Amino acid sequence: MHNCARYLIFFQYIGTKYSGVVKMPQHELVKKGVQDHLEDAIRRLKPINPVSLSVSSRTDRGVHALSNSAHFDLQRKNDKPPFAEDIIVKALNNHLKEEQIGITRALRVPDNFHARFRANSRTYVYRIALGIPHHTLLPVTEHHLCWNLSNTELDVGAMREAATLLVGTQDFSTFRAVSSDIHFKNPVKTLDVVSIQPGRSFVQTHFHREIPFWEITFTSRSFLYKQVRRMTGALVAVGQGRLSVPQLKEILLARDSLAYPQAMVAPPDGLFLTRVDYRETDLQFSQQTSEEQCISSGNSEE
Repeated sequence: MHNCARYLIFFQYIGTKYSGVVKMPQHELVKKGVQDHLEDAIRRLKPINPVSLSVSSRTDRGVHALSNSAHFDLQRKNDKPPFAEDIIVKALNNHLKEEQIGITRALRVPDNFHARFRANSRTYVYRIALGIPHHTLLPVTEHHLCWNLSNTELDVGAMREAATLLVGTQDFSTFRAVSSDIHFKNPVKTLDVVSIQPGRSFVQTHFHREIPFWEITFTSRSFLYKQVRRMTGALVAVGQGRLSVPQLKEILLARDSLAYPQAMVAPPDGLFLTRVDYRETDLQFSQQTSEEQCISSGNSEE
């Protein structure tokens, strides 16, 4: 009996206390990544195959997620049948109860499914609070969950005009941060959505004063390293009058990460990964006859 199952899980986390979503090398383990805790929880289900999680969307230290995703293989001992999807959710959440990490959904998927490469789109939302010169003036429920600005207002019209320059397929080299794999990543990306809309505090009805919030939403199949935070910083600079729309266009067309003013990058606190979407046909599971896939391959695709 083939009892190896591949699961896709959707999970949320507050990223403040973690080194990022992916696991850290043992010699750098000052703070664990979210992946470290997820893999520890999966091991407590006592699979007989090596545990390896493939995360769909990498987020940096301090960035949050309402819906990230990952896949893993799990084979139970003594030829026991695979766990039901709801059992995976309950069991993992039980083992994660001391962490600011939660599983929201689990799906059994085909053995060749890959959470990262099959993702059809990813959506990030950046939250901005206005009129707050210091984060201690925020409701405690907003600490590290937004970018607080002392500005009481932004020129949203200019920001929306600037946002139109970012929509579509183009070279975003200016908006990627330097990293070890910079020469291996294609800088051409397609941004499907860049929208700027009013937001709200998590406790708007109960706090002693109203705080204006704005949310910037970005949707694309994939993003470059720190691209969203750099685009957000540039749009906010336009809203503050520190950068003009023609200047933003000039920076974009420079196609050079060094053309981006370093002090302009938005902090990680306000950034949330809110959606990772897949085609329904890619998620459809049917009983397969593949041979001992877990033990032979683990999650060796990445």
